[in-house]
Amino acid sequence: MAEKLSLLEQEGEIAADYLEGLLDIADFDGDIDMDVENDRATVSIVGADLSQLVGKKGEVLDALQELTRLAVTRETGERSRLMLDISGHRAGVKAKLIEVAKEAAAKATETGEEVELKPMNAFERKVVHDAVGEAGASSVSKGEEPKRRIVVLPA
Repeated sequence: MAEKLSLLEQEGEIAADYLEGLLDIADFDGDIDMDVENDRATVSIVGADLSQLVGKKGEVLDALQELTRLAVTRETGERSRLMLDISGHRAGVKAKLIEVAKEAAAKATETGEEVELKPMNAFERKVVHDAVGEAGASSVSKGEEPKRRIVVLPA
């Protein structure tokens, strides 16, 4: 486990260096925090107005995360699953999704009927699947990207 942790810490360091370079080029002020949670390196950028780096529905954030993952992969030779958050955007989305998942699990259990949720990206679906499971229900993903969605099943 210690070797895996050091690789994740290394991913965080590489990502932080890459993102600091991007912030300098774009002339944005931001502080970078690194952590490891759920066997995944996480990097957060916090600062003044970074909304341009989040974009509409997190689209810019998703692109920056993918670029950062590619930079880490180039350095380590290993595929990265690094998570990037900017100004707490993903944390806020995650909290809302957990509430949606709990409500859907309760409704499916109460009514005995499936509850179909709106299409979500992979990050959102993972959060919902985990929260539905913690609420004692089960869920499956259906459909194809970009309209892939979760169906919460009655217990």
